[in-house]
Parts: sequence; structure tokens; C-alpha cells
Amino acid sequence: MAEMGSTVTNTSMKQRDPNEALVIAVTTRAIFNLEEEHKLFLTKGKEEFVKHQQINEDKPLEQGTAFAFIQAVQFVNQKLLERNPEEKGLFDVIILSNNSPESGMRIVNSAKQHGVSAALIFQQKVQAPSTQLRVVFDGDSVLFSDETDRVFREKGLTGAVEYERAMEAVPMGAGPLKAFAMHLGVMRKKFSQENSPIRTYLVTARSGRDMGSRAIKTLREWGLAIDEAFFLNGAPKGPLLSQIQPHIFFDDGLHNIQGARDVGIPSALVPCDCL
Repeated sequence: MAEMGSTVTNTSMKQRDPNEALVIAVTTRAIFNLEEEHKLFLTKGKEEFVKHQQINEDKPLEQGTAFAFIQAVQFVNQKLLERNPEEKGLFDVIILSNNSPESGMRIVNSAKQHGVSAALIFQQKVQAPSTQLRVVFDGDSVLFSDETDRVFREKGLTGAVEYERAMEAVPMGAGPLKAFAMHLGVMRKKFSQENSPIRTYLVTARSGRDMGSRAIKTLREWGLAIDEAFFLNGAPKGPLLSQIQPHIFFDDGLHNIQGARDVGIPSALVPCDCL
């Protein structure tokens, strides 16, 4: 395993200013298919794993689950730079790995072979297109704070609906993914509706009739434009996600994450206690 703090740098890339760039961190096992190598590490130990990686150093790894996501991110950067060569509000990709520097060289070589231009590598079956970044957000506890969830737990659905109606004119609080969504929204506004390389979705279990208007008004108050919003009234999200084919789906419910994975959608669980 790696020494704490050790870093492999991709010298062909210059790291972007983190104050302006939207930094995306992805693990090597997400971007490349390393399941066989991981199995070797577990069964035969670190020494055999390192030896295998060194022997195959110049053999590119196959694409992993997050590979299409990174391709789409790079396509957004390409389109932003075509508009403005001096653009600084770009994505910056960092690959995280527990590999040692010796075995990590295969990761570096694979990144170069595929054109994955990650700035740094820290030692530590999706059909989505590579020419449009698609991101899906859940509502409560993801984009918005979980106040309605609390009322639902205490007073049930009827109480939650009454609460939403009473608070309809009051914007909801910010959830843990608001800042990310807002940054993505700034990038999105630089393109027309028809030719945008970014498409965002709100997919929530809320009822559109009883609880949807407050969500829409909150997005409007924030100045955050979402391309498509779906209010499912408690219906499962998996079938809809399989049609959208997003690169990433953010939700706070483990059952929704599992449902997305069942239809092959990369997902991220947002823990409720991070609010």
C-alpha cells in the first residue's frame, strides 16, 4: 500500500486553480477495471500484485464504470475552451489510488493511453454518452435540506403535505450538493439549451401536485436552472434513470441507490448526517 502523502504527478497536465475549477476526484477502480488485479491483491498479497502491475505496466487497463463520466467531463471542458480559450471555470480531474508509486505507473500509462487528463494521482456498464454530461440529483437531503423529511417522520405524509403547503412561498434550505449544482449551473448557462454539453435533472419522490411547487420556487430563488424535473409521487426511480442514462445519480436513500445500480446507473450515496 502507499506511503501516507505520496503522490504521482501526471506531468503532461497542469493542475487548475482550485478556487475556480470544479474538482472531481475518482478512484482508480472506478475509472479503470481493476477487479482482477484487486482479486490478486486479496488472494496473493501486495508483492504479487506489484509484480503483476510492473509486468503489465505498458498494457492499458480496460474502462471502468466512471470512465464515461470522465469522458463527458472532458468534453464539457473542450466546449468551454472552444468558446473562450482563457476559460478558468473548468473541471479538474484527480485520480485517487492506494497503489504504490511502482505499481501506480500502470495507472499513469493507462490514463495517457485513453486520454484521461487527470492532473494528479494521489496514493491512497453504463450507456451514457461521452459528448454530454448527465447529472441527476434527488431533492430532499441532497439539493435541499431535510426539514420536510423530519416533518414526515414525525407527522406522516399528511403532516408533510400540510407543512409544504404552509411553507410554499419560503425557499428551502441548502442541501449538501447545492454548491456543486450551482457550480455546474454556472457552466451550463454558458451554452444554449439546444447545444449544451451538460444536462441536469431533478428526480424526486415528492408529489408534483402537493409538494413540487416549493422545490421549483426554491430553484428559481437560487437562480439554478435544472433541465428536467420529475416528481414521482413515491414511484421507484430505477426505470426513469434507465431512460435518462446519467453519468452519476446523487441520492440519500440506500434503496434508491441500489435500485439505480440494479439498472446499471453509477450512483453516490449522500449521508444525511452531513447537513
